[in-house]
Amino acid sequence: MIGLGLALACLAAQLAMLGLLAAGARSRLEFPGTARPPDRWPPVSIVVAARDEGAAIETAMRSLLALDYPALEVIAVDDRSTDATAGILDRLSAGNPRLQVVHVHEVPPGWLGKNHALALGAREANGDLILFADADVAFAPAVLREAVAVLEEERLDHLALAPGLRLPGAWLAACVAYFGRQFYVFLRPWRARDPRSSAYIGVGAFNLVRASAYRAVGGHERIALRPDDDVKLGKLLKLGGFRQDLRHAPEALSVQWYASVGEFVRGLEKNVLAGLDYHGVLGLAGLGALFSLEASPWIILALGNSPARWTALAAILVAVGTLAAILRETRAPVAAALLAPAAAAVFVYACARSILLTYARGGIVWRGTFYPLAELRRNEV
Repeated sequence: MIGLGLALACLAAQLAMLGLLAAGARSRLEFPGTARPPDRWPPVSIVVAARDEGAAIETAMRSLLALDYPALEVIAVDDRSTDATAGILDRLSAGNPRLQVVHVHEVPPGWLGKNHALALGAREANGDLILFADADVAFAPAVLREAVAVLEEERLDHLALAPGLRLPGAWLAACVAYFGRQFYVFLRPWRARDPRSSAYIGVGAFNLVRASAYRAVGGHERIALRPDDDVKLGKLLKLGGFRQDLRHAPEALSVQWYASVGEFVRGLEKNVLAGLDYHGVLGLAGLGALFSLEASPWIILALGNSPARWTALAAILVAVGTLAAILRETRAPVAAALLAPAAAAVFVYACARSILLTYARGGIVWRGTFYPLAELRRNEV
């Protein structure tokens, strides 16, 4: 019979993660909140890097061009697209002087394509603030004005906004919610606003930075080969002594991050090992421990003695309840939390697959280009 000790350890670990997430929820500030408009609206340059985004780019760009911000330019960088992206951007720019399109035909050595595109866009930027945004995000008209008001009133140098996620299907919703749980436990982004904390944050959908701070830390040149460029830009700014914060803006920003569980698994291929700062062995060990944490209560429930079974059931209920709370926050069906064990298995599989595939290939493939692992490792942040 499996003993009580393992069940207690699993319950304690689940409660610890729940406690961390509850602390983050308690410290979360509302967006937009009550920030007052600044006396002067600083000019903003929005930089978007796009490659083969033909299905979403027009909706995203029209939402950017419809922003009610008084001093705005949009710089869209077409990164070697092979679909209709370039033509859509050129057509939109012909009818709107606020949109500038830059076409990239070749990426120089030592750069990831997206990071190179963002760096090019930043060089063209004239604004006091630069907003780096993904090419598939839909913006509400007031979000930039509200974000700038928060940044100015709180004297921040970097404000990241987390978007609402459109998640088709319960399976995908459960997997993304589980990913979100681990992301928050790992990074603890609610501590990013504390200058005494080493925590940092960045969000690809919405990274608003002061241009002076961005250039002071070396911009994307410092993270030229980082697949996790959005988060590592946040780390650079935090290390540089600049003030940052994260707000949740599900009503103001929306994106369909992935369309299926398979796409979710493939989407993690390029950046898991980078997110672990290339400590693959430690990462695999951690994934093994995580799988044990999630699977053990179910085994104990089937094979353990009575006290162990009740303790295991408590651990399972905490895990499911935590996922349900995350799903509620993301406006996804709460019933998807019942898929928690399957979501945990998918997450562990996707991350382990990413690490092992990167080692087996000797690098990553991103946006149609292969990048050797030895070269990626050299870009430490």
